[in-house]
Amino acid sequence: MTEPLLSVRDLSVAFHQGGNTSIAVDHVSFDIAKGEIVALVGESGSGKSVTANSILKLLPYPSASHPSGEIIFKGKDLLKARPEELRHVRGNDITMIFQEPMTSLNPLHNIERQVGEILQLHQDISRENARKRVIELLNEVGIHEPEKRLGAFPHELSGGQRQRVMIAMALANRPELLIADEPTTALDVTVQARILELLAKLKADHGMSMLFITHDLGIVRKFADRVCVMTKGKIVETGPTAEIFADPQHEYTRHLLAAEPKGEPPESDASKPIIIETDDLKVWFPIKTGFLRRTTDYVKAVDGVDLSLKAGHTLGIVGESGSGKTTLGLAMTRLIASEGRVAFVGQDIQSYSFSDMRPLRREMQIVFQDPYGSLSPRMSVADIVGEGLSVHEPGISNEARDTRVSEALAETGLDPETRHRYPHEFSGGQRQRIAIARAMVLKPKFVMLDEPTSALDMSVQAQVVELLRDLQAKHDLAYLFISHDLKVVRALANDIIVMRNGKVVEHGAAKDLFADPKEDYTKALLAAAFNIEAAPVPPA
Repeated sequence: MTEPLLSVRDLSVAFHQGGNTSIAVDHVSFDIAKGEIVALVGESGSGKSVTANSILKLLPYPSASHPSGEIIFKGKDLLKARPEELRHVRGNDITMIFQEPMTSLNPLHNIERQVGEILQLHQDISRENARKRVIELLNEVGIHEPEKRLGAFPHELSGGQRQRVMIAMALANRPELLIADEPTTALDVTVQARILELLAKLKADHGMSMLFITHDLGIVRKFADRVCVMTKGKIVETGPTAEIFADPQHEYTRHLLAAEPKGEPPESDASKPIIIETDDLKVWFPIKTGFLRRTTDYVKAVDGVDLSLKAGHTLGIVGESGSGKTTLGLAMTRLIASEGRVAFVGQDIQSYSFSDMRPLRREMQIVFQDPYGSLSPRMSVADIVGEGLSVHEPGISNEARDTRVSEALAETGLDPETRHRYPHEFSGGQRQRIAIARAMVLKPKFVMLDEPTSALDMSVQAQVVELLRDLQAKHDLAYLFISHDLKVVRALANDIIVMRNGKVVEHGAAKDLFADPKEDYTKALLAAAFNIEAAPVPPA
């Protein structure tokens, strides 16, 4: 047999805090051959990302240590490599796509500088050629009009666009091994397909190997050569992908394969009051050019949207990244400026000032797409979840506040005993559940859910969908549910709006739209989500 490109042997990872030691990875072993894609799957907190970060020694040393193990790459043990050797390997021989792009991209540098930097660090390349290569990479990963995006900063891009920039950076130097930690988490289904096709092409053209970490078993089935199933720090089953899916041997593997959001949304009641509605809502961002920075055009992020949402009702907003889904939600909650009418519980709030809006903030809550970016790293979970209570119920006692926080964490599937820990001590999925608990603790009337399940594994997705249904039934909540995961949308939404380039392409009852979509764009989205043969996405 040929020597594997990467061999992880008997790897253990321990974390030390105070006088306590916890084992996150427990004697894990696996190989990756040249040109092979190995998927590492398991639920949040199983040790997948800790294993991946160990390969490039990205863990917080010395609080993290390796009681046992070797990581052999091309004959060298990376755990024993000197810092200068690791600098050559990172970004050149081995690159990594992280789960949360907003925390991985520098907010002070534009896209051209960030993608170009990795080229200039590892290649003898001129600035002009680096610029051409950056445009080529952005185009490869599906950034629309990449020349216009070179000067953009991370906060000016959608979540999916930021993830595509991260992928472009990782692929810049044609690495031998790509570690992809949930690389399609923030991407809509059509772009997921394009990215996976791109990665598969790079594997075929350059013999690139890949360690693919994901909770999306549908992607694993189509994409990976071999699968390693991980839980509680251990690999419990490994084998060729087809064999694992056809005949899983371990009970945990069978549990993962059976997990998927199921059921239908609660029946809506037409007699319920309207919580929020918009008329001809517009959000246009000016494009300024020339020395005098005159406005020469507009990015029409939201362009004339009408909608209404009743109590106990869920409106799903779907579409590709950059279609205006999140911008629409932010405009409805008056977090960005807009034109047109926005009414909340019968009140026209479009002209409300910041102070006018403050009493309403309790009744309209948001769960953001990127939990790590929206949770303060300096606050404990108890302080994060309880902060809203301190603002809107200033007279609440510490004991009552702590009880409410514990109840909210328990409702979202987290152990209340962990409330004194900090966000970095939780997995991506656990952080998203903290964000949901923070929104729900105030018992709002309206909740904007911006990709709330994108960071969660399949079984937890199903649990969160059930949780959202229960909370909606109990408190008559109105949900604006923004997502690219149409399987989750189908399980939760009563009505659906399909958006593209800021406009509503199709709008109707969820059952009707899934059963008989009218527009080609909607048909293409459904085909990509449910693996149906269909024509490609029509041009904008």
